[in-house]
Amino acid sequence: MTTASRRTTVFGGSGFIGRYVVKRLAARGDVVRVAVRDPVAAAFMKPMGAVGQIVPMRVNITDTAAVGEAVRGCDVVINLVGILYESGRQRFESIQGQAPELIAAAAKAAGATEFVHVSAIGADAASSSIYARTKAAGEAGVRRHFPGAPILRPSIVFGPEDGFFNRFAALAQLAPALPLIGGGTTKFQPVYVGDVAEAIVRVIGNPAAQGKVFELGGPRIASFRELMEFMLRTTGRRRALVNLPFGLATAMAAVLEKLPMPLLTRDQVALLRHDNVVSPGAADLRSLAIEPTAMEAVVPQYLEIFRRGGRYGAGRFA
Repeated sequence: MTTASRRTTVFGGSGFIGRYVVKRLAARGDVVRVAVRDPVAAAFMKPMGAVGQIVPMRVNITDTAAVGEAVRGCDVVINLVGILYESGRQRFESIQGQAPELIAAAAKAAGATEFVHVSAIGADAASSSIYARTKAAGEAGVRRHFPGAPILRPSIVFGPEDGFFNRFAALAQLAPALPLIGGGTTKFQPVYVGDVAEAIVRVIGNPAAQGKVFELGGPRIASFRELMEFMLRTTGRRRALVNLPFGLATAMAAVLEKLPMPLLTRDQVALLRHDNVVSPGAADLRSLAIEPTAMEAVVPQYLEIFRRGGRYGAGRFA
């Protein structure tokens, strides 16, 4: 690492995707600020780089002054922050709709030359889902300050710490049946977290990526039913797959979403009414010379714990 090392701030850098991004940035020689809610919990990231190269810092992304301090003197700013459901003060509008623009405005004022924003496939200002609408609002807010900012929209992301395959594998340990909302016909294009992280790193300093939206998916499109069948085969479990009509799922979600960590929300049901796959002709992983990794090559390695009767703990296998 030299005095000319690039200075990069990663918002949400200790999260599932973020830890893979930070590790790659450190390997390239960047000095990385990891802007998170809990810097103590993010201390595990420091050994990913040289002494002093990775610096976790406490930042409330709705606090203009705190965000400004996080981006002060930085060359590149990456925003990875998002939520899957609302809880307490964590609201879609503030976290996904407003915060991206606040961060982009602060980055521009601080003299950052590049901004990378991670959104999601399905971001749509006209969507019936507030998750999708606020994702679209966040993209628009970023572009008001960085018109050339690359925006990356992944499908569901898989990897050792994921909240998809691990979640359903854990549920299959306890439940005799798994629900297939809307019949399980919704299509997904699961993408490996390492590929997403590599795409984020590759758009930095890449003139060909400026102003583009990249939709990131793996090599296989599969229905929700097919993904559940794959998970069950991988973990060696037999469970009934029960069709759950959208109307009934919405009614159940109205109750379940009141739990501290909801199993299902009405907004998630709304999202499941639409496929989550890369659009025809969209810029994708291959546009960045990344060959997508098949879930069959990765998922069995970390779901093996469920085959052995173990369980998935917070952040790591336990």
